[in-house]
Amino acid sequence: MIAEDLINHMIPPLKGTDDAHKAVVWMEEFRCNFLPVVDEGKLLGFISEEIILEANDIDKRVKDFNLVGQNCYVHLDTHFYDILKVAADNKLQVVAVLNDEQSYTGLITVQDTLTSFAQTAAVQLPGGILVLSMNHVDYSLAEISRLVEENHAKILSSIVKEDPLDPAKLRLTLKINQVDLSRVVATLERFGYKVIGRYHETKALGDEKDRIDMLLRYLDI
Repeated sequence: MIAEDLINHMIPPLKGTDDAHKAVVWMEEFRCNFLPVVDEGKLLGFISEEIILEANDIDKRVKDFNLVGQNCYVHLDTHFYDILKVAADNKLQVVAVLNDEQSYTGLITVQDTLTSFAQTAAVQLPGGILVLSMNHVDYSLAEISRLVEENHAKILSSIVKEDPLDPAKLRLTLKINQVDLSRVVATLERFGYKVIGRYHETKALGDEKDRIDMLLRYLDI
């Protein structure tokens, strides 16, 4: 999935000349904590109710506030994972989308993005999740895939990131198409891989909350 497919067309941007009262009304109407402020097609940043309350001026133009998230944007072809990274880096639940001319195109919410990803095969198909910790030099997805497939299993999806507890290590999260992962774990550990987490799913997830909960475990966020 890329940004162009995830734009929420129901949430409009504020114009720079709109006042704070309109911003508060829109945030309540669209149930957003932050709204983008756009002036002549250019993203100025994001405004929140907290920013407005701190200024204590409901008639003030939104572009005159101390906006945040000026760099909280992606482009139309940005991948799902990078969208989440931009949101996390900026500590916002929304991300603006710009076109090739750097003009504002739309808004993505983290919740919509997670919900969309939760519908994909990587989450929907029954299976289990393994989390591995390893040194950078030991990471080889091809080798790990070979070991998994030796146990008649398949890797449906993988995510690799720096281990937050040790920058010298990587944390690899795997979605595997088997519920019973004991043989896979035994094989990986026999070849020196350290398994630090495992999550099992006994049936295909049908409820949206269950899908999101499993996705959050999968992404480790």
